[in-house]
Amino acid sequence: MNQFRTLLAVLLVSSSLTASAATLVCPDLSGAAQINACPMEEELKYTYNGFCSDAAKAYANQTDSCLRYEDYRAMKNVALWESKDGVFDAYVSCDKPAAEVKMLRSTGMKVEKQGKLTKLVCSYPGGVTFTYRTKGACRVDGVQASCD
Repeated sequence: MNQFRTLLAVLLVSSSLTASAATLVCPDLSGAAQINACPMEEELKYTYNGFCSDAAKAYANQTDSCLRYEDYRAMKNVALWESKDGVFDAYVSCDKPAAEVKMLRSTGMKVEKQGKLTKLVCSYPGGVTFTYRTKGACRVDGVQASCD
């Protein structure tokens, strides 16, 4: 009888430890929040001069954004945003007003692999993308996805 109870307990514990798939939908950005501050213009100019004058980067051909200050600014003038539940995040241009970001509606969802990482990417107008990252697998089915 004791062995039966032990076996039953082991089975119950092991069944509770099995992974279950999470169902995800693209976040409603009305509840999204900007996490960090946008860089000041003086900071962008200072870092542009430092980044683009680095000879090692020039020799490694890593200065594509240095041809024009406007290109560098477009790349670096961003702030981190999170969905209301903190599951999805994005770097959004600081040139886009927060009220405009909060009004965006999802236009699509796709899965991308990056090494061992799986990214569930939600697209919004204007090139805004909010991403969920996991080491599990994700499958998109219409407007929702299931991820391990």
